[in-house]
Amino acid sequence: MQQNSTDTHSPIDSDATELDPADLGAESAGAERRNEFSRDTLVVSAGRPPREHDQPVNQPIVLSSTFHGTGDVQSSDRTYGRYTNPTWEDFETVLADLEGSELPALLFSSGMAAVAAVVRQVPVGSIIVMPEHTYLGSMALVRQMAERGICTLVEVPVEDTEATLEVLTQQVQALPGSVPGAAAPYALFWLESPTNPMLEVADLPTLLAAARDLGVRTAVDNTFATPLVQRPLVWGADYVVHSATKYLAGHSDVVLGAVVTRDPDLRAAALAERSLAGAIPGPFEAWLGLRGMRTLALRLKQSSSSAQILAERLADHPAIDEVRYPGLSTDRGHHRAAAQMSSFGSILSITLRDGAAAAERVTEQTQLWTPATSLGGVESLIERRRRHAGEAPSVSPSLLRLSVGIEDVEDLWTDLSRALKFTGPR
Repeated sequence: MQQNSTDTHSPIDSDATELDPADLGAESAGAERRNEFSRDTLVVSAGRPPREHDQPVNQPIVLSSTFHGTGDVQSSDRTYGRYTNPTWEDFETVLADLEGSELPALLFSSGMAAVAAVVRQVPVGSIIVMPEHTYLGSMALVRQMAERGICTLVEVPVEDTEATLEVLTQQVQALPGSVPGAAAPYALFWLESPTNPMLEVADLPTLLAAARDLGVRTAVDNTFATPLVQRPLVWGADYVVHSATKYLAGHSDVVLGAVVTRDPDLRAAALAERSLAGAIPGPFEAWLGLRGMRTLALRLKQSSSSAQILAERLADHPAIDEVRYPGLSTDRGHHRAAAQMSSFGSILSITLRDGAAAAERVTEQTQLWTPATSLGGVESLIERRRRHAGEAPSVSPSLLRLSVGIEDVEDLWTDLSRALKFTGPR
């Protein structure tokens, strides 16, 4: 089943645009109007200046380290540039609308700064449960915390829902004084779906509901999917985290991160982490990120369509042992992805038959695909992930992660198929 790449009115999210005032508080008139629009429209229209005569269509960049103020600083929205900036706020408004939160998102200086703002909230003695295939930076940070005695890291096979829930339940029940519904400060369940770089699809609705019943705090890295494809807050996630460097900004020219939540206390905790650590973006970077986000829907439509075509062709290529892409009907995550995502994204991984050296030769021979790390930009990228020492040993040395851009798909196929001719043993 191939879906529209940003079908933001798909059945799985049919209730997402009508937020429950009982849960989220009274909605402003502006928020009510925004909820009438699809996310494809919101990504363009939200976070604009007031519609007043002679006013700009786009918000200006505010370059100031401090703001006018007298008296009690608690009565002022803006005092100092480490706490907020009007240019950040525009980005934060748009992302919150897309993810389905009435609270503004929080923009950070990088994706890892956003990750740190969430995981560093856990008290000493906590457990953090993560998929065994998780973005290597996130895993490295939690491992460092575990080595320092702050927490215990537990890895789970997130594609196997039953096994994952069994481990999660056992770990929570083993916490000192643990009772159902009371373990949240001492257990964090970190999720990715699809995972990086294996493209494993987690059953997010089931896992998030089970974690909530156990009293476990949850965070979902939504970088690969974006809020145009899935919205974990709708299924009960406490936090959603983004490397906004990737799809949201979308042009490989800025480093940013973001955190979104529906809980005022959790937002305040993440804001404190940002402010005290100084993990803030520059105004120009925030402006670039917002400008890039305006075209997110168009970019996703093109890149996801191309990824589907490429995955189907690569699945039959003799040089390739395995293709992981949720859009393939033969992929073990396909049915789950079709149920909870409005499209299948534009990342795929391929494992070559002839080993790591052959995979490296492919990256060296491409002319259009750029051999580089990162993903989600307008240009197509290709990378052998095990060239990073921190990548999970269970990731094949010959695995290539492909981030499909917005180029003509036939040009991408011609370039890649030509490079694959260099895969034979030497």
